[in-house]
Amino acid sequence: MLEDLISERKRKLDNLTAAGFYPYPEHVERTHVMSEALVDFGKLATEKKIISVCGRIIGMRDQGKIVFYDIVDTTGKIQAVMKSDGFSEHFELFKNNLDIGDFVEVGGTLFETQKQEKSVLVSSLRPIAKSLQAVPSHFYGLEDIETRLRKRYLDILVHPEVKELFIKKNIFWQMFREYLKKQGFLEVETPVLETTPGGAEAEPFKTHHNALDHDFYLRISLEIALKKLLIAGYEKVFEIGRIFRNEGIDAEHLQDYTQLEFYLAYADYKELMRMVEKMYKKVIQGVMGHLVTSHCGVTIDWSKKWSKIDYFKIFKEKTGIDLKKVKEEQLRTRVEEEGLRPDASCGKGRLIDLLFKKLVRPSFIQPSFLVNPPVEVEPLAKRLPRDRQKVFRFQIMAAGTELGKGFSEANDPIDQRARFEEQMKLRAQGDREAQMLDEDFLEALEYGMPPAAGFGVSERLFAVIMDKPVRETTLFPLMRKK
Repeated sequence: MLEDLISERKRKLDNLTAAGFYPYPEHVERTHVMSEALVDFGKLATEKKIISVCGRIIGMRDQGKIVFYDIVDTTGKIQAVMKSDGFSEHFELFKNNLDIGDFVEVGGTLFETQKQEKSVLVSSLRPIAKSLQAVPSHFYGLEDIETRLRKRYLDILVHPEVKELFIKKNIFWQMFREYLKKQGFLEVETPVLETTPGGAEAEPFKTHHNALDHDFYLRISLEIALKKLLIAGYEKVFEIGRIFRNEGIDAEHLQDYTQLEFYLAYADYKELMRMVEKMYKKVIQGVMGHLVTSHCGVTIDWSKKWSKIDYFKIFKEKTGIDLKKVKEEQLRTRVEEEGLRPDASCGKGRLIDLLFKKLVRPSFIQPSFLVNPPVEVEPLAKRLPRDRQKVFRFQIMAAGTELGKGFSEANDPIDQRARFEEQMKLRAQGDREAQMLDEDFLEALEYGMPPAAGFGVSERLFAVIMDKPVRETTLFPLMRKK
């Protein structure tokens, strides 16, 4: 029983404490990490220099008068050999009261066993953190994915490939950061709490600020604050930060996740596409070591020149609907025929998006740019001057999903107000994801924002190149309460 196991480990804790070894010390003596000891093994062993290493016990083999411990830290593993004749004073104490999962500080000299295993011959040992719970076995441990996500610390501990996954995720974001900084972009931090959520169509989380006695929203995008910085005079800005959207959970969506957004003054979406393609290829190469990945059994080649596909054309090809002529009522009928059951509050843009996600999006496997969608689906992009129904926007499409979005930014405050007002009509009809009219942003636009291009990409891209659902690439994903 679990209770008996914890009780037994607490008894061992008491034994160690009674013997003068309080197993939660404030300070440790570590002269080498495991990798250093192994790299310099020959020299250290020849000199018989006493070293000190620290780590977690992941294996124990008791052979009577000798106990073998496998000890790991972040950099590697080493075997500690404790002999009764060389460590007689506390041999029985540690032999009987240390467990797999405990952290120890081990001092001694390096040597090779008869089986040529690099080891440290223990001359001093000190418990530095007693484990009261049994760590799952590396071989018979955590298998259920729900348990692994709820106890991610154990998942990482017993599955080396998961630990490596998050090292790669760190490289993923660092490569984006380094690429943009080399291009002269300034990294900034903007507030998470907003009076008016904007920059995306999503339902926000709401919170209350006690000191100000005012309700605020958790940001659903980084966009509006970064555009204000263009107005302020910065020409190249970016942020990598958490955003929050009160929407459903599936293989591609989380309620809080990391997103990169950057904005470039005096550029358009064509220049942005060229830049982004180069950037993605560099990042994917850096993370994966190659530009050919697999997702759900399908090979994706990022190395080739990405094609440009017109939104109106592919939509008509896959659905039979001409977006230049179709009425909202016709779209609603088709959506209902597809079994999607739209809310009564859904406007034309939302209906188009519902059909797109079901009938069009799955056809995009190899990387491509989907360009110039209807204005109804993108309230913040600049209109095409010769076709006011379309906007200068592109989406990066691959693996049957969207993996980034960019556009030439709308900077006409009169047109932007009109589009916000259309969004507010949808909110009045009950669409909780429609954008709010942001008077503060509109006032800022009236001071003048230069022509600019903006782009955003979330951690969904990392999940796709790793061929995993997005929550499995998140350290501590939100889970339904048991």
